[in-house]
Amino acid sequence: MKRALGVSVYPDHSDIEKDKAYLKKASEFGFSRIFMSMLEVTEGKEVVKEKFKSLISYAKSLGYETILDVAPNIFDELQISYDDLTFFYETGADGIRLDAGFDGNKEAKLTFNPFELAIELNMSNDVAYLDNILTYEANVPFLYGCHNFYPQEGTALPYDFFERCSVRFKKHGIRTAAFINSQAGKIGPWDVNDGLPTLEMHRHLPVDVQTKHLFATGLIDDVIIGNAYASDEELELLGSLNRYQLELSVEFTEQASEIEKEIVLTEQHFRRGDITDQVVRSTEVRKKYKNDANPAHDNTQEFQVGDVVIGNDAFGKYKNELQIVLQPHSDDRKNKVGQITEKELLLLDFVKPWTKFRFKEK
Repeated sequence: MKRALGVSVYPDHSDIEKDKAYLKKASEFGFSRIFMSMLEVTEGKEVVKEKFKSLISYAKSLGYETILDVAPNIFDELQISYDDLTFFYETGADGIRLDAGFDGNKEAKLTFNPFELAIELNMSNDVAYLDNILTYEANVPFLYGCHNFYPQEGTALPYDFFERCSVRFKKHGIRTAAFINSQAGKIGPWDVNDGLPTLEMHRHLPVDVQTKHLFATGLIDDVIIGNAYASDEELELLGSLNRYQLELSVEFTEQASEIEKEIVLTEQHFRRGDITDQVVRSTEVRKKYKNDANPAHDNTQEFQVGDVVIGNDAFGKYKNELQIVLQPHSDDRKNKVGQITEKELLLLDFVKPWTKFRFKEK
């Protein structure tokens, strides 16, 4: 399934022209999905429709898919029936996200709406909610899943719970999404905004690390910036990110040679299938570079987790094999050539047997 980047906008808390400028900028960096909140509407039905229609129409011209976040009270306030989604179709939306669920049969029926609007479910519950809906023969291509975000510090999901919730959707091939937190964004749906991530561990991390992490899990298809507005630098960083292969940021040592940098940066690496606890081994490169000299340097210290090392001339057939250190150890037949940046060390858990990966210089 293709992976997408998304942004969020809050038309009831922002200026529509600023929203449009933000959407245009994000589209230039390859963003193609919008989470648009409709939880806070306070105006009449026709006024609300025209406001959202204007913004969604502009978004469509930029190639975006827009999902409206709705809650039961919105249906009451706007006098809309769940049995008739005409209102949302007329705004131009591509789908609606149900902030609260029903009995399973209702959600299944909604996936057969005549406008082919996607019905997006809340993924942040470790219960058999999706299974129940599927037993009512839902129209699966129009069923999406999206996690919640959490504006209050300390209240977002722990990773193990997030994983269990996500597996429930992914095992059925449902398109999935989760939120990351912009360190620049100030706008959200509520008056408390300590950031809007799905995972608590992400709240204070750079956006690219959060995104790499979500994609590396293999459980999330679409990554959406929860708060508005992300900075231009953040948008550009995510736009240049590899969505389909883990790319680790590396800082080189002063003594790293040109041939070592070439091995690190230009080669397609993968972890050997017969793994070891001590290191991630990328062994194919040693064959290509077996005739290239590699004098010893930075080889007498104890290597630490995240260090990138390459076999030196004293390592025989293992000369120029690349390894990422997973457990501290010493071996003077290896040169330390760099280290994975500290905030990306959590990504090493996702370098499994046969995982393909690359490096990018920090």
